[in-house]
Amino acid sequence: MPRNKTYQNAAECVGETPLIRINRLVPEGHATVFAKCEFFQPLNSVKDRIGAAMIAAGERDGILNADTHIVEPTSGNTGIALAFVCAAKGYRLTLTMPESMS
Repeated sequence: MPRNKTYQNAAECVGETPLIRINRLVPEGHATVFAKCEFFQPLNSVKDRIGAAMIAAGERDGILNADTHIVEPTSGNTGIALAFVCAAKGYRLTLTMPESMS
């Protein structure tokens, strides 16, 4: 995660996660192992990337605008990530869940 970088909104932080070299897991000379620290995501979830990517694709393809109301069926972290990105960028979002979910 770059230090001293200023973001325009919290959604811009998605994907800015560090790779950390793991030095003690594998004997030296056998392999170089890194851990991707997804817990550095704004919501501590790999699903942050999915939510940000879905909205970015809609923006890139010209599907989303100020009048867009996004509706997404969800029962977990993807919906939370979409809510986060939509709130940061000002998009209206309705999340739905099946009645069978508790």
